[in-house]
Amino acid sequence: MKQDNNHTLIGPFKQLVTMAGLPQAGPIVDEELEVLENAGVLVYDGHIVLLGRYDQLLNIAQEKGYSLQKVAEPMVLLPGLIDAHTHICFAGSRANDYAMRVAGKTYLEIARSGGGILDSVRKTREASLVELVELLRKRCDRHLTEGVTTCEVKSGYGLTTEEELKMLEAIQLVNNHHALELIPTCLAAHMRPPEHTDSRLYLQEVVTQLLPQIKEQGLANRVDIFIEDTAFNEEDSLEYLNAAREMGFEITVHADQFSTGGSRIAAEAGAVSADHLEASAAAEIALMREASVVATVLPGASLGLGMHYAPARKMLDGGLCLAIATDWNPGSAPMGDLLMQAALLGAAEKLTSAETLAGITVRAAKALNLSDRGTIEKGRLADLIAFPTDNYREILYQQGKLKPTKVWKRGIEV
Repeated sequence: MKQDNNHTLIGPFKQLVTMAGLPQAGPIVDEELEVLENAGVLVYDGHIVLLGRYDQLLNIAQEKGYSLQKVAEPMVLLPGLIDAHTHICFAGSRANDYAMRVAGKTYLEIARSGGGILDSVRKTREASLVELVELLRKRCDRHLTEGVTTCEVKSGYGLTTEEELKMLEAIQLVNNHHALELIPTCLAAHMRPPEHTDSRLYLQEVVTQLLPQIKEQGLANRVDIFIEDTAFNEEDSLEYLNAAREMGFEITVHADQFSTGGSRIAAEAGAVSADHLEASAAAEIALMREASVVATVLPGASLGLGMHYAPARKMLDGGLCLAIATDWNPGSAPMGDLLMQAALLGAAEKLTSAETLAGITVRAAKALNLSDRGTIEKGRLADLIAFPTDNYREILYQQGKLKPTKVWKRGIEV
């Protein structure tokens, strides 16, 4: 019988955690997790076509001449992790900022000494496109080995039309040649650039000059803005987001990191997600729930800044869809380890294993408006990661130190 090399049976796995069939928002108890024992996955053309008991799938595979990818040791299979909020396209380091911050210097003191976001802007502007591509590629390499198969990446360290396009082009170039799939987001509204004295006029420039070019070149279909006292106010932000949405962009918002207000704008603007939310309380949670805004919390920023986590437990109990992302960036969140951060947040906020795992898989997919991944079920992308253990509970129990040793992107082991 002729072998069909496109059909591949992968397994057996001691446990296969599908993350399928879970509620889209609100609390999840561990008993709701679908865990298949001694299971396998049949893959064709990058997608899952069948899953179930390995011995039954093996009979099908042998009968039809499908290829086999045997897993020799006991392993647990999960969907590939999804990091729904990062800033990993940048040049330079802010280690000096970190040392000053932990020594007690304030944000303004660090900025006055030449640090802060504008330091990353200077270094990213100075970097060539080739240099940016190489730096981003190396970070993608690391993320992929740690089980992240889809990663959102923002611009925002260029803050001019030319430099923002350079960043988005770097993201596109890496995405075209890397196994880790990148979801680009325009964050030209990260903060007002030093060349501008009027934030509103700068945002108008982004709308009239930058966003049309991004659309024309197909560099991104998502737009973000940082709503905060040190960045952009609520009124200007809403006007900007409405303009971006009218141009066909999906909306996400940096909201409620230090003060509230951003989550309200996210709800009014029809944002897919509001991210950060450390300052959010009951009123903000209710607004986001009513507008079906995904709450994306960023424990890496809390760890990097030495501040409290976003109230993840209250968000789930308040009916929100909770995603967990790294915020990997050179300033406030340099760690970039999604699994470790999710495990630490889960311990601090008393999240069930199901809630934590959903936050970095199926609910993170929802934060990026991606319906083709985040679960292991028929028709979904074969983005898969396998851990060297026979009990899925070990993954969070070891708080990020147990890493996947096998990663598949669209059915191909990478």
